[in-house]
Amino acid sequence: MSASDILSQPAAPGPRMVELDIEGMSCASCVSRVERKLGKLEGVSASVNLPLETAAVTVPAGISNQQIIDTVNATGYKATLKNPPVSGHDAGAHLAHDARPGTAQHGAGTATADHAGMDHASGDQSGAGHDHMAHGGTAASLRPRLILAAILTVPVFLVSMFPALQFPQWGFVVGVLALPVVTWSAWPFHRAAAINARHLASTMDTLVSIGVIAAFLFSAVELAMDPQMTAHGMAMDGHAPLYFEVSAVVVTFLLLGRYLEARAKTKAGDALKALLSLGAKDATVLRDGVEVKVPAAELAVDEVFVVRPGEKIATDGVVIDGTSAVDTSLLTGESLPVDVTVDDAVTGATINTSGRLLVRATRVGSKTTLAQMGRLVSAAQAGKAPIARLADRISAVFVPIVLVIAVLTFALWLVFSGDIQAAFTAAVAVLIIACPCALGLATPVGLLTGTGRAAQLGILIKGPQVLEDTRTVDTILLDKTGTVTEGRLGVVDVITLAGLPESDILRLAGAVESHSEHPIARAITAHAFEQAGAAGTLPELSDFMSAPGGGVRAVIEGRTVLAGRAGWLEENGVALSQAAKTALLEQQQRGTTAIWVAVDGEAAGLIALKDTVKAGSAEAIATLRELGLRPILLTGDNAAVAAQVAAAVGITAEDVFADVLPEGKVEAVRKLQAAGATVAMAGDGVNDAAALAQADLGIAMGSGTDVAIAAADLTVMGNDLGQVATAIALSRKTLGTIKVNLFWAFFYNAIGIPVAALGLLNPMIAGAAMAASSVLVVANSLRLRRFAR
Repeated sequence: MSASDILSQPAAPGPRMVELDIEGMSCASCVSRVERKLGKLEGVSASVNLPLETAAVTVPAGISNQQIIDTVNATGYKATLKNPPVSGHDAGAHLAHDARPGTAQHGAGTATADHAGMDHASGDQSGAGHDHMAHGGTAASLRPRLILAAILTVPVFLVSMFPALQFPQWGFVVGVLALPVVTWSAWPFHRAAAINARHLASTMDTLVSIGVIAAFLFSAVELAMDPQMTAHGMAMDGHAPLYFEVSAVVVTFLLLGRYLEARAKTKAGDALKALLSLGAKDATVLRDGVEVKVPAAELAVDEVFVVRPGEKIATDGVVIDGTSAVDTSLLTGESLPVDVTVDDAVTGATINTSGRLLVRATRVGSKTTLAQMGRLVSAAQAGKAPIARLADRISAVFVPIVLVIAVLTFALWLVFSGDIQAAFTAAVAVLIIACPCALGLATPVGLLTGTGRAAQLGILIKGPQVLEDTRTVDTILLDKTGTVTEGRLGVVDVITLAGLPESDILRLAGAVESHSEHPIARAITAHAFEQAGAAGTLPELSDFMSAPGGGVRAVIEGRTVLAGRAGWLEENGVALSQAAKTALLEQQQRGTTAIWVAVDGEAAGLIALKDTVKAGSAEAIATLRELGLRPILLTGDNAAVAAQVAAAVGITAEDVFADVLPEGKVEAVRKLQAAGATVAMAGDGVNDAAALAQADLGIAMGSGTDVAIAAADLTVMGNDLGQVATAIALSRKTLGTIKVNLFWAFFYNAIGIPVAALGLLNPMIAGAAMAASSVLVVANSLRLRRFAR
């Protein structure tokens, strides 16, 4: 099937996401125009990103991809579908849209883009070499135009502005020198203006083109009408009424601004580019006992591959043989290597530092952690923060209003002063100073840099709305186990209650807990194996069942064994004696977590476990307070354990919620929200997922479960609570940077236009200021790259 056949096919049933590359956009007005045109199609909505030159379009059934492309092309820009990756060398390839609900999968009738945003990071579109990071042209394409403009503009400016350098008929010489500058060098502006004019539209390029052409033609006409104007060097009545230097200098300044923008925005995308280049290119697969080297993209789930010391782990998997330390700093930002052994999970793109490992692949291609990170970062960068909508709405009407102001300026100056030169100068200055380029760059470049830096620090921001949410959050709920504490419990005591030996209690508890994935269950099982000795085994079980937040039950050697909370035992008809409750209270007072073990309906004993507080938790909670957040500890553990942990990390006693079931975590979030708090929730387990979704801002620890990560708005790839504080601080810093950008963009135009209209601004200075404003907005955003360094 040809590409045109695919494009013309009707859409698959149901809404889908179509990703487009759009060439030719230069300012916020272009963005608004494309979104408005696409929005006129029934059921279609679009979010256009200027620095990336992309559009994410939600398309209903019945509208083909070709219709979407034709609509964009009809507005004067060139749209193409993102190309699917031709090879999957890195783990960032094959990023299908299955991570976003409601988007189409690859297959007949769809041609949606994979790897959203991936080609932008490297600056290449497959087969095109187009740098999406530089709107209005790539740095390479702008460089020769800028060089020519600079070489010719210097003599034009010097001769025009300094009488001592003027010679007979210098006007014609500078006119000839300025001609290539205002034609070939300024061609990107003229071309964009002409395309938009054909569609009865205007953008910032319209302002630049009209201003430059007007300055040059006005001068040329004046010189043609009075060829002797510069025949004697200086004009007889002072400065000659020529503006060749204005047109040349303005073009040079604007090209310099565009060139520096292109260079700077490429740096802003370096973080994503680096992220996506982390993946291993090759993998050594073990097939029939023989090591075979294959491209990493060809790995299949359940294949076993070898990772030698110093090599990158090819894809996500589980260690089946060997022990080592894995450097995860590339993904998590954590400097210390993580020890791994058999049954430990490892992540693709991390580096094996010591021993040889055999790893069974569990996720490949678009399912890997690295690919998911790339998807999340790209989606966030391509998205549009609510704060950006204000700039879009203003830009939609900005250029036509500026054109009217320029005409009125010219007319009023002409009427009240009668000086055509002064009228012309003021009108041209208005056109040049008003270009809304900085306005269009303010939000997306800040977002691009902030999310890129976050990715380098192991923080994934799912979308631009998250930035707004972090600003208003004033309360943060912290799940204890795995978030504030290490989450690796160890058995410290076994208490017998019914005459059953400690060894039997531990053996039965280890067996029933062996089928559970809860950290407490793993700790009990590991301790039971350790006590059983090298040759020891745990008994078989049947009829296993688990109740989240309650406990587990199974039949072992003909006996019904339960392990879990007191409430779980009581639900199963196990009565707790006063002596048993006293034993529990003693353990709680020691700060341990006690798990009941019951055999055949009778409480047989308690297993006491203890967790340790993470090294950086206290410092992280202090940082959260400095950010204006109220930290609250939330745990299913008893009050005594929770109080000890809270005291250790600096959380006040009244801010501890203990003995909370999974549904209770959701209720805790709702109660705080009902009391007027804006709540963030940080957690890592399956039982945290509902609360993460309910919270105003859900923060998942990357060491947690996929369910928790999917439910969260923000993910930290490590397991350090300090990263949560860093994530909130960086999100707020990014939002603050965007606001500063917008303020100066608005302030610049609000002040500059009336100053120019009053004749107080030379067009050359206006051109330099306009170019500088765009560069400053990008440079201000790039400061985020130094965050936390």
